[in-house]
Amino acid sequence: MAGSLRMKFIQLLVLTEDVQAVTDFLGKKQIIQLSTDDGADVPPQNVTGSFEYTQTTCKISGWVPAQEVEGLAEELDRITKGALAISVFEPEEVPGVKAGTVKVPVKFNHGKFIRSFDRMVLSFGAPHYDSVDPTRWVALFFTILFGLMFGDAGQGLVFVLLGILLTKNALKFLSNWSKFGPVFIALGCSSTIMGIITGEFFANATVLVPLSRFITGLFGEPHDHILHLMPSADNISVVFGFFLFTLAMGFVINTTGLILNFSDAIKNKELGRFLFGKTGLSGAVFFWYVVWMAIRIVLIKIPLFWLDWVVIGFSLFGVFMGHPLSRLVEGRRPIFVHGLFTAVIEGIVEILEVVSSYLSNTVSFLRVGAFGLAHAVLGFIISTMAELAGGLGGIGVMIIGNAIVIVLEGMIVAIQVIRLQYFEFFSKFFHKTGREFKPYCCEGVV
Repeated sequence: MAGSLRMKFIQLLVLTEDVQAVTDFLGKKQIIQLSTDDGADVPPQNVTGSFEYTQTTCKISGWVPAQEVEGLAEELDRITKGALAISVFEPEEVPGVKAGTVKVPVKFNHGKFIRSFDRMVLSFGAPHYDSVDPTRWVALFFTILFGLMFGDAGQGLVFVLLGILLTKNALKFLSNWSKFGPVFIALGCSSTIMGIITGEFFANATVLVPLSRFITGLFGEPHDHILHLMPSADNISVVFGFFLFTLAMGFVINTTGLILNFSDAIKNKELGRFLFGKTGLSGAVFFWYVVWMAIRIVLIKIPLFWLDWVVIGFSLFGVFMGHPLSRLVEGRRPIFVHGLFTAVIEGIVEILEVVSSYLSNTVSFLRVGAFGLAHAVLGFIISTMAELAGGLGGIGVMIIGNAIVIVLEGMIVAIQVIRLQYFEFFSKFFHKTGREFKPYCCEGVV
């Protein structure tokens, strides 16, 4: 699985007198997820009690990243002075995995930046072992969407500064958040870039005017803002265009989710999931063609004709009979598991769901535009109140107003972006969850 480490299952046979030294080493190394012989988890409060003992030996089982097995064997051989037997198994050789009762644990293998987004994925659920890893896409889409909804260069720089301080562990009272430092830096950069585009700097729309006029002047007539989101009679078309852009972003993110589902289905040789159902090729063709049809009717002025109904009909048939057709192409029998009538009822539900879900999944991205617009309006209100207060009062209004926006609106926007990831993006390919790799750790070791 791209972005995830291959796993091995190992069984260690050590002398009873060496058990304490071995477990101490494993706990400090944090390299093994201790398990029963069939690969299942052991209760954390009874780890050593799960070991199998004879009069002279002890058997310890667990999951280890494949790339660590050789080095681990050498270290254990040194600790036990050669009094060690180690057996290594592929995941499919483990009894519990073979029987389908145990899931292989998943451990991500990302660089520092992508790794800071791991928890956003794992909070939803660990991907199934050997399935698609969405973390890189989550990092990309989360960063872009946050900037679109929270565009302010000054406030963005605050997030960048906070991210740097967290990364350097300079804020001891937030030490538990240090791993999220790169996330704050990424979100801050995105917000800063969007703020430069909209001309916002700490809720002030005039500070960046010289920069905006310089940038726009490179491409023609200078303007005070590259993209002016504050609604007025002069820029309704700009605001409308921004909302259309957010819908386009929704289309791109939904399509990416579908392509990830295709890739995962092909990799796991699930031809039925690739071809049929609401997230298979049938549902995707329906989604893509309806979007194309709407664009064509509005922009090119080509009305509906017979080919439209043929494409929509065939694609919806693949959704309607998704389960039976999947079983047919994959050679599973019977085709109608619960009878034809049940299959028809399920098909009707699938049709209703694919139409409603693709519509809602796309329209849901209008909230990106709405929050971007709301942020611009809120900045205008803060700036206006500061001007009315004047003097020290105006400075106080700007400081308090920006602090409230950074903390409260920043949290709200982050929650909205997470919601879009979980419900719109993940729903296309996250069909089953896996099991997160949780290494054995000695108490007091962090």
